[in-house]
Amino acid sequence: MAFTCISANELAGVLNRDPGAILIDVRTPGEYQTAHVPQARLMPLADLNPDAVRALRNGREDAPIHVICQAGGRSRQACEKLAAAGITNLVNVEGGTAGWIKAGLPVQRGKRSMSVECQVRVAMGSLVLVGCAVGAFVHPAGLLLTAFVGCGMIYAGIMDDCPMANWIARMPWNAGAPVSCSTRAKNA
Repeated sequence: MAFTCISANELAGVLNRDPGAILIDVRTPGEYQTAHVPQARLMPLADLNPDAVRALRNGREDAPIHVICQAGGRSRQACEKLAAAGITNLVNVEGGTAGWIKAGLPVQRGKRSMSVECQVRVAMGSLVLVGCAVGAFVHPAGLLLTAFVGCGMIYAGIMDDCPMANWIARMPWNAGAPVSCSTRAKNA
């Protein structure tokens, strides 16, 4: 493994000892705006640039780079990507922002938005429902959609990587501040 792992409480200790410690949050902008560790810098996994991460060290080539996400999966992927690019001294925060909040540590909060994980659940549930309805009322081949979603869930579980989540994370509504329905109606 090209990186080490720490808990949210251990990260809190690091940040208390070294307020200048490097902490990057690899979630989407909407998730970050909802709640994040105050010292975290946003660098979404979908757009993670190893050169930009190197620049954060600002001459301290041995400085640890702590990586956090929602629960620890995307930050692990980010650490793997950065390690493959030759960056060393990477630290994955296990449990992520959810673990940080569960530990009662301070967060900076903004507008709430639906997490990518919840968006994936809604999308998968909708596809399964549509596949079942088409299979029952239109043509049995509609059940193939349900089977396809099931295979995708199995793949995501085994590989700990969800292509649908990666795709949803790149959607315009996840690119910036969350937009409420009332704001959208005013701008239409």
